[in-house]
Amino acid sequence: MGEEEQPTTETKPLTGRDIRVSDAEREHVVEVLQKAIGLGMLNLDEFTERTDRALASKNRGELNAVLTDLPGLVHPAAGMVPRQQQNPWAPPGPHAHAHPSGQVMELNGKYSALQRNGNWLVPESMVVRNKYGATKLDFSQAEIRHPVVHIDLQAKWGPVEITIPENAAVDTNSITDIKFGNLDDRTQSNGRPGTPRFVITGRVHGGALIIKHPRRGFFG
Repeated sequence: MGEEEQPTTETKPLTGRDIRVSDAEREHVVEVLQKAIGLGMLNLDEFTERTDRALASKNRGELNAVLTDLPGLVHPAAGMVPRQQQNPWAPPGPHAHAHPSGQVMELNGKYSALQRNGNWLVPESMVVRNKYGATKLDFSQAEIRHPVVHIDLQAKWGPVEITIPENAAVDTNSITDIKFGNLDDRTQSNGRPGTPRFVITGRVHGGALIIKHPRRGFFG
């Protein structure tokens, strides 16, 4: 009798798409989707459906699928995009710093005041995170080179005050969540024409978000 032939098994090599993703990676992609809805790339129903898919994804292939039709947006290692083709408002990595060439500024605070004022260079996109501290962003004397400035705001247990120039306007329609606080737009410019235009996305928990114009002088 001849030897019985043993079945052979093949192991498919793993690719970047097969790598498992963490909660931090899922949350990062949700933040990208928040920016996409702020730019008008997605409507609310599409954002909700893609967010559910992103949070349920197990690997980078599934996670990247929610971004494939958004220009320049992919998840790292699941189909890399050359740097010059990436959207300038895509969230930076954890060690990113503000610089004109990247057009992205990341500000992080915890148990402390986070403040920008005076004559400072405003990038096209900002990611602002602060926990247990006040946040103040004053654009009234800043150098603003872009007609639209995107601000991804992630604030917990602290007030946020944003001062915009007299001729500017805001868009707060894509703020996803405000809890234990309120939105006070004293400029009354939401949805109105204005240059520059500040598109604010993200969430505020445990504090008021105040948007105002600069305080005028006694005779102003």
